[in-house]
Amino acid sequence: MILAADIGGTKTLLALYDLKESRLEKVSEARFQNRNYTNFESVLDEYFEKGLDKPEIACLGVAGPISNGACELTNLDWRIDQKQLEKYFKRVFLINDLVAMACATPFLKEDAFFVLQAGSPKEAGRISVVAAGTGLGQAFLVPVSGDKYQVIDSEGGHADFTPRNELETKLLFFLQKEFSRVSVERVVSGPGLIYMFEFFKKNLSIKGSEDWEKGLGKEKLASEIIRRGMEGQSEACEKTMGLFVELYGALAGNLALQFMSKGGVFLGGGIAPKILPLLGQGTFMDSFLSKGRFKKFLTDIPVKVILDDKAPLLGAAQFALGNKFVC
Repeated sequence: MILAADIGGTKTLLALYDLKESRLEKVSEARFQNRNYTNFESVLDEYFEKGLDKPEIACLGVAGPISNGACELTNLDWRIDQKQLEKYFKRVFLINDLVAMACATPFLKEDAFFVLQAGSPKEAGRISVVAAGTGLGQAFLVPVSGDKYQVIDSEGGHADFTPRNELETKLLFFLQKEFSRVSVERVVSGPGLIYMFEFFKKNLSIKGSEDWEKGLGKEKLASEIIRRGMEGQSEACEKTMGLFVELYGALAGNLALQFMSKGGVFLGGGIAPKILPLLGQGTFMDSFLSKGRFKKFLTDIPVKVILDDKAPLLGAAQFALGNKFVC
């Protein structure tokens, strides 16, 4: 038995997997809202209060950098330490949450993806995964000997936001009034949607009242911006979602070039599955392909949205088996 966890800034998913005839079968699953818990141990205690048997092995995907077997989550006031979890399990793996998602991609069926560009994938090609949600995560799989992958984690979401045109430069200047440094996560993420919404309201003379957003929490506000933007109920929301899609596409194209991702670029996270109609309209792929002389190279790279929000659980469990991945 293996316990797999996907621990993000907003929620925690837990699942128990049983290995039967070289195949993992999920036997239990639960979802927790992190704001209701002071630490991860309290989540574990509640999960196992239901009478579930504790497995000997656990693999936790965490949304933050890992150092010396511990992680201070980037968008949540939790610290997770492998040593402290040894009271629950005999063996604990601590990996980045995007690593967990990347490790799932070789095992997902085709109906788990929404295809933006079929491309011409290479069987032994490198894979890039990028996910916009509470934050912006990235991870990569590089084929090594046999059918194994070298797993590469990343904090690339905290790289500099680099504008491509006048509008994006104005957005950068707007954000610099609040932040001494602007990372790409400040725009391509759930909180980034809110910042861009405020930008369009205040700086580009959007007509009409946008008072509907008053009193909404950040998570609800981001969801409303997505909904109103897709349904055409708000000019500011429409412009926000349009720019978000373009910036997401440009970022994905950069990763495809930086890592020569001939095995594909995969979009994970909570936002992409909610905006499939926008992603499919063309501006995402236009920005992805808009790389000058390398447009032809990029047309051969598959680009897919991961539809299964439980994929990181499967990836964490597969990582714990140790059959496919090396670090």
